[in-house]
Parts: sequence; C-alpha cells; structure tokens
Amino acid sequence: MAEKITAYRFDRLDQTLTQLNKENCVIIAGGTDVMVLHKSRRGVPPKIPKPIVFIDHLSELKRIYQNHKDLHIGACCTYSDLLEDPFIPIPLKKAIKTIAAPAIRNRGTLGGNICNASPAGDTLPLLYVYNAKLLLRSVHGDRVVAINDFIQGPRRVQRHYNEMLVEIILPSVLEEGSHIVFEKIGNRNADAIAKVSFAGYIRINGVRIEDVRFAFGAVGPTIVRSIDIEKKLYGLTIPLTEADIAQIVAAFDKIINPIDDQRSTAIYRKTVALNLLRYFLCMKQYQSN
Repeated sequence: MAEKITAYRFDRLDQTLTQLNKENCVIIAGGTDVMVLHKSRRGVPPKIPKPIVFIDHLSELKRIYQNHKDLHIGACCTYSDLLEDPFIPIPLKKAIKTIAAPAIRNRGTLGGNICNASPAGDTLPLLYVYNAKLLLRSVHGDRVVAINDFIQGPRRVQRHYNEMLVEIILPSVLEEGSHIVFEKIGNRNADAIAKVSFAGYIRINGVRIEDVRFAFGAVGPTIVRSIDIEKKLYGLTIPLTEADIAQIVAAFDKIINPIDDQRSTAIYRKTVALNLLRYFLCMKQYQSN
C-alpha cells in the first residue's frame, strides 16, 4: 500500500503560521531542494518524514519593495521573478543567471536558497556582502537575524519549527557609490554547482576606501567572510600597493579551508579563491552596483 502524507495549502500566511505552531512540518516553496533531499530510487515517490505545508502561492511572501534605501524581497520570489524586477541589483541578477536551468529558476526561490544553507548556494556570497538581514515570523511575532548568524552549517539554520522566513532585507543596497563583483567557477556557465564562488563589495570616497567586504562560497561549511581582515583596508587608497594586497591574500589563505569532493579538489578551490580575491583587489576601476 502506498504511503500517505499529510499536506497543507492555506490561503493566507497567518493560517499557515497557525498550523506551523501546532505541528512540525516540512515547508515547501519551490521544492527544488526539498525534493532532492528526500528523493528515493527512480519511479518511487520521495519519502518526506513530516507533514508538508506549501507556501509558494502566498502573496504575502512574493512582494519586492523599497523602504528608504533598503530593499525588501519576499522569501517566495522565484529566481525568474527576481530577474524581471527593476529593483534587483545587477550583480544579484548575474548570480541568478548561473543557477540551474530556466525551468528550475521558475520554481526555485531566494528564501529556499537561504534555508537550504548549502555553502555552494549561488546567491549566498552576494547576500553576505550585502549584509542581508532575514525577517522571520511566527504566531508570536517577528524577529530579524543577520544571514551569517542564521546559517549555522550545511543544511543547518537558526529557524524554530514554528517560524517562517518571510523577507530578505538588503540594507542600503540602493545607496549610490558602492561597487560589487560576483564570480562563479563551475563546469559550465549555468546548470552546474559552483566549485568556488566569490563576491566583493567596495565603497570608495574619491580614492579612499570607506567600506569593503569579501565572501567566498564552496570553500568551507558556510560562506567564508572575515570582518577583521576587511577592516585592514579601511582608509587605504586605490590602487592598492602590492604589499597591501599580499597582506590581505595571506590573511584569507589562513582561513580558507576547502575540501576535496566529486566536483573539485581542495587545492584547486583555494588557489582559485585567492586568485579571485587578488583580481578584485588589483582593480583600478569598479563598475557601479
């Protein structure tokens, strides 16, 4: 006899949160990660151990809007939605275009990419350098948590069973004067999981660096970022000296510790990651965000 599974699909967000407060469920937005996680052998339905609650249709989770200089993105916005929205920064669109194939982009969501918490998640390095904040909601209220605190490790996030990721907030992302680079290394331009990914953010006043951030994907259990190293560049002028660049590269060399797996080797990943950092630091001109 085929196994049965309980599934919920409520019309409103508050109804969904009420059910989550009663019962520990598996939340499905696009399902592109959940279905892979619980897949069975070919021809056999996936085995999902808990009741399912669908959220992909909830209009409250699909809004994109500006609040002062912050950008708010609904957790259930699909990648295709984001590609078409004029508020979404060009570097984030560039990252999205490297994700899977168009059919997956029509289903996969930004919130799902975050909650899956893969260190190779294509949007995550950019969200880290944007200092993204996550709005979580339950029947007891809202809380906001920084993305680097929310993601604890591969497939481990700081979400209580009765909470739902509602919005991704990119603070001051619409402020002028910042420049961002995103690079992904994979077997193909898209439809491939990253071997290494990198995002660099810099804000310059004249030739003086006011703010700078770096994030590396697929080179550790979570996205690698170090605010202490970034601070070494505050106040310096561009172009940076060879000594300054060497100091920053050497500092990241100590904290980037990738692994060997079926997609690449540790030594390749580390070499490429540091080369991408060096490439970013050697830039004499940066493109606008």
